[in-house]
Amino acid sequence: MTELWVERTGVRRYTGRSTRGAEVLVGSEDVEGVFTPGELMKIALAACSGMSSDQPLRRRLGDDYEATIRVSGAADREQERYPLLEEMLEVDLSGLGDEEKARLLTVVERAIDTVCTVGRTLKAGTEVTFGVTEVKNVGGK
Repeated sequence: MTELWVERTGVRRYTGRSTRGAEVLVGSEDVEGVFTPGELMKIALAACSGMSSDQPLRRRLGDDYEATIRVSGAADREQERYPLLEEMLEVDLSGLGDEEKARLLTVVERAIDTVCTVGRTLKAGTEVTFGVTEVKNVGGK
């Protein structure tokens, strides 16, 4: 199983890492070149929807189809949560007839609703726990 963690690299600035060698820069909105945690959540949702819809779209449109999934949603700062996240799939379906489009979009939505773990988790809610472990020489410093 892939391990994930973040390391503090500055004031309100972190680097997210995985045991597979991936890195992502995370920080507050006023820090250039980073994603905020909320932005990463939105990107995770859009990527999950894209990956979940890839097979039916690829089967109908071909392996080289182009798609963009835009995701948006403003934070409610009083509650410190995102009450609504909206996704929009941008894809060229001009080569399909109306019935084919409707059928494909039904299959795509069903695939996302069935296998997009991020979307399913957000819709259902999840329990989150937090703990603290005291260590000396955090990160080998």
